[in-house]
Amino acid sequence: FQFFWLSLNVWLFGKTFLLYNQGLQYYYLHQMLGLGLCISRASASVLNLNCCLVLLPMCRVLLAFLRGSQKVASKKTRRLLDKSKTFHVTCGVTIGIFSVLHVAAHLVNALNFSENYNEEFVTLNAANYRGEDPRKLLFATIPGVTGVIMVLVLFLMFTASTYAIRVSNYDIFWYTHNLFFVFYMLLMLHVSGAVLKYQTNLEEHPPGCFNPNKTLRQNLTVPKAFEELFPDYTTEPFPEDLPVPEPFVQNSFVRVCSEEPKFQSRFPETWLWISGPLCLYCVERLYRYIRSNKPVTITSVISHPSNVLEVRMMKDDFEARPGQYVILHCPRVSALESHPFTLTMCPTDTKATFGVHLKVVGDWTERFRDLLLLHSNQDTEILPIFQQRRYPKLYVDGPFGSPFEESLNYEVSLCVAGGIGVTPFASVLNTLLDGWKCYKLRRLYFIWVCRDIESFRWFADLLCMLHNKLWQENRPDYINIQLYLSQTDGIQKIIGEKYQALNSRLLIGRPRWKLLFDDIAKCNRRKTVGVFCCGPNKISKILHKLSNSSNSYGTRFEYNKESFS
Repeated sequence: FQFFWLSLNVWLFGKTFLLYNQGLQYYYLHQMLGLGLCISRASASVLNLNCCLVLLPMCRVLLAFLRGSQKVASKKTRRLLDKSKTFHVTCGVTIGIFSVLHVAAHLVNALNFSENYNEEFVTLNAANYRGEDPRKLLFATIPGVTGVIMVLVLFLMFTASTYAIRVSNYDIFWYTHNLFFVFYMLLMLHVSGAVLKYQTNLEEHPPGCFNPNKTLRQNLTVPKAFEELFPDYTTEPFPEDLPVPEPFVQNSFVRVCSEEPKFQSRFPETWLWISGPLCLYCVERLYRYIRSNKPVTITSVISHPSNVLEVRMMKDDFEARPGQYVILHCPRVSALESHPFTLTMCPTDTKATFGVHLKVVGDWTERFRDLLLLHSNQDTEILPIFQQRRYPKLYVDGPFGSPFEESLNYEVSLCVAGGIGVTPFASVLNTLLDGWKCYKLRRLYFIWVCRDIESFRWFADLLCMLHNKLWQENRPDYINIQLYLSQTDGIQKIIGEKYQALNSRLLIGRPRWKLLFDDIAKCNRRKTVGVFCCGPNKISKILHKLSNSSNSYGTRFEYNKESFS
């Protein structure tokens, strides 16, 4: 996909380059600026396209509506919606690449405007006189100043978007990324400068023509045919009904024009490109602010092993589907910062409670935990904190769609979780516990890989209840549970009567993915298996590669990956 999008942008760049290189309306401007004109305008067209589309993947409500309302009937098309983050990143990288070209071309243009000042066509010049300092065009004009600031904003956004900064300090990424609004406002001002102009009267003044209404004896040799017809050349208008002598017509290098060239600035097309998506995004943000303006009621807070916190909440008219996620905002933790978390429990017809599990790994989650828990050292037990009832205000934005909504729409699904990546599947398992017969899913392979034994206790009770329910309904083959422990320290702690159903499914080491896929393909011949992964990137790449490989059983694997947009 990234290669296709880059190729499309290169094609657009090439088409626009040829337009400005060969277009007669840009003849005089091209004579002054050379290739700097073509490169700057071609890169600007690519930037217009990508600045328009980069906002659409961030319209979460729109994407959730398209996925959930069945407006997009095709499963393949709905899977494309799950690539929204990839598309957003691709557009962002494209903006960075072509911004470098755009800036370099305009630096050359500023120099050419100064050195190639055209005294004949004064309105075409951006400089005020020949030899003017090009830095004045960069730091003393609206297009120049806004361009410089936009370069700084893009630099901050790109450097803060790197993986190292996002992992080490998410706050920097979040705050710098919200500078996009400043970028778009500056972009509106940048294109209003109207520096580059085109000729409007090509029929009256073809480029390179000779105008007999203007005295050019000092710097132009008048053709002999005109010397014979007008020995005393004046500025009187050239008679329109006077036939042009045959010898002059044969001199194709000279054409007669009836008036001086007229230049005007183009309408800022960037406004047309970005105004629609920008308004759509602003309307959606306003809608999300109104929808999430009322705080939720926190019913319970549970501290789980390995620094995992479970928060259960209630909110009026809140509806969600298994696999969706919400964005939590706690003003006492941070006035502006918010974070996405997958729902591990969805509201149903019989209960209005929904919940999330969050792993305490950063400053935000640490402060949030300290506010919720009366004693922060209680992370070693699984028990509700009944002592504290005055919870801080918590606002929930969402729910929003994710690929895991499709897990119940396959006849066979393979769900692979790594550590806390089990959270998207928890809501699916909770939904199956309430009732599985109404869904298309008839067989679920659930693989969960953890480093320590205590992590399995996050959802051990849920897995045991689902296992017992399916046995009672004579469908023990409905779900295939495999738990993998990559570290063996403390394995004896899980042995006990409470989790006997899971002990037989606990394996030491890492899954043999190739054998697992072959076994699933053999048991589900000529079927389509949905593959869902939420975990380390290494596991994701392995599953993606195996899903795209062929097998001798006619089984097709469709790969899906959790990706917060």
